[in-house]
Amino acid sequence: MSANLKKHLAQLSKRGPHRVLVGDLAYAGIDGTVYTPAEGNGLPAVAFGHDWMKSPKKYHATLRHLASWGIVVAAPNTETGINPDHMGLAADLESTLQILGGVRLGHGNATVNPGRMGLAGHGMGAGAAVLAATNNERCSAVAAILPAEVSPSSYAAAQNVHVPGLVLGSGTGGLFGSGNPAKLAHNWAGEVAYREVSGINQQSFSEDTLFKLAVGMGWPQMAGQERIRGLVTGYLLYTLAGEKKYSDFAEQDATAPKVESFFGDELAKRAD
Repeated sequence: MSANLKKHLAQLSKRGPHRVLVGDLAYAGIDGTVYTPAEGNGLPAVAFGHDWMKSPKKYHATLRHLASWGIVVAAPNTETGINPDHMGLAADLESTLQILGGVRLGHGNATVNPGRMGLAGHGMGAGAAVLAATNNERCSAVAAILPAEVSPSSYAAAQNVHVPGLVLGSGTGGLFGSGNPAKLAHNWAGEVAYREVSGINQQSFSEDTLFKLAVGMGWPQMAGQERIRGLVTGYLLYTLAGEKKYSDFAEQDATAPKVESFFGDELAKRAD
């Protein structure tokens, strides 16, 4: 019987119990932003990569959401131009992990457990996160949200990623560079959960509402955004924080309203 995420997903899609502080990564030598619970010792943490031509500001609600559930998130504000260096962003994500594992955060009342760190990202940033995770001893899990194609290939890199991974795709197409999330999951060397989320695509996950209205992409798909935040939160709370009550979020066959999981032969078909 497949795991049902409905109950926990409804809760984790909403803001969590922690007060969140927002700070600047520049003090550590990287342009970017860090979101942290106001206090806590040995917290889990992720470095988060942005999509093409986006900045961390376009993910404010998502990053704040993760921090409100006790997960420190740091997002480098680099490679934001029209011709980004994907390996450059991957290197900055790796450097961000190093920073998170070695400093006190907030007002000095929060620390990260270096053994509970991972990588996450959206679009281009998801592909860069996979590049950064390749044979990376600091990384314990990866969450790839609607990943786009990057160079060098994240599909090839995934064959050398042995930590657990969550890959989120969509049955809805995008305007450009949408990539093949199912192929990324199919190529994953370690344990992987692949899910397709209804009501959202790669271009609609970031939070730049005015831009999307200006170019005719319509209103933001807030229900889809919340659904993805909940899936990622539950997955990271289990894989990084070790909260066993959220173990179903890592199961290959988990189900929830407007969320469908694929694995085995079905995943292979979608990867073609």
